Amino acid sequence: MKDSSPDSLVIGATGLLGRWLVPELTRRGRHVAVLARNAQGRSQPYRDWVAALGGAPERLVFLEGDLDAPGLGLTPADTQALQGVRDVFQLGARFAWHLSPEEAQRTNVEGTRAVVELASKLPALRRLVLVGGYRIGPRLDASGRIVPAPPLSFEDSGAYEASKALSHQVAVETAGSLGVPITTVHPSSVIGDSRTGATVQSLGLGDTVAHVHAGKMPVLLGSKDTFVPVVAVDTVARFMAGVVEIPEAAGQEYTLMDPGSPTFHELIRWTARRSGRRAPRLSLPVSWVRWLPERLLGAATESLDFLDTARYPVEPALAMARRMGVELPPVETVLERWFDFLRGTGFAPDVERARLASVRPG
Repeated sequence: MKDSSPDSLVIGATGLLGRWLVPELTRRGRHVAVLARNAQGRSQPYRDWVAALGGAPERLVFLEGDLDAPGLGLTPADTQALQGVRDVFQLGARFAWHLSPEEAQRTNVEGTRAVVELASKLPALRRLVLVGGYRIGPRLDASGRIVPAPPLSFEDSGAYEASKALSHQVAVETAGSLGVPITTVHPSSVIGDSRTGATVQSLGLGDTVAHVHAGKMPVLLGSKDTFVPVVAVDTVARFMAGVVEIPEAAGQEYTLMDPGSPTFHELIRWTARRSGRRAPRLSLPVSWVRWLPERLLGAATESLDFLDTARYPVEPALAMARRMGVELPPVETVLERWFDFLRGTGFAPDVERARLASVRPG
């Protein structure tokens, strides 16, 4: 194997988490294969991105691939080029509201199955890291015990979240049957870079703060205990890059969030203050507004599924982070920088604005 052969494979490298993970891996000396659609056409802008974040773009290899394609669209030559890969990071997913169950099943579930199957064929494999989501990972019951998340289906949940839950189940089962060592990271709502606030995504919590900033949130949804925890994108990247180095992390699930995250109502009031707006005073249970038309609700109905009062076991992830030397920055500082970046983009962040905000000297 040549020294420049990839030792890491990242699927979903052009998404939010992937754009921070790949530079982090190259800073650690890793050679990374990036699987993407139109890979060659996107390679130079992506190299520019990695360089802006202080990564090493010369350590990248681009492979044409697609989660929707049989065998991920890889050729035999591509598979041969991956024989030295030690760690596979599956971050790829179709994230959008109003997905059809068929779309979500094909990309998120079957695509993830294909990733596990590919990983099982790599002779040098050390770990497959799978990104889940905090609402599909374990949670705490009323007595503080760790319990599984309730099952989700396409019939009673949005297609995106249901497919993520099913893809996690399929990944774990397939990995078990094929002998693939897997670690799952369940991040909470991922916000901007802790140093710059930069992000390439507003869908989700970013849209919520945009509505508050525009004065378009007349009521508080949920209760005083409703919780939408956050974590900085670079924190997640450092955690994922480091967890493969810990043998005991194989077979484990880690819910990664900042335990100091404000409650949902506190976040809305904080955003209103920074925007010079009056915070909503009336609070309504989510169940009361679930059946409103989305044009009146001002949000996708399925986004309401994220407004609940569940709490989550964070200490295993925090202990692992401490072991890796990953410190969580002050959550209020991260929120301030993220909000200021979003506001500076008119709440319409894109890759170029995030790249410019992230450029490191030298």
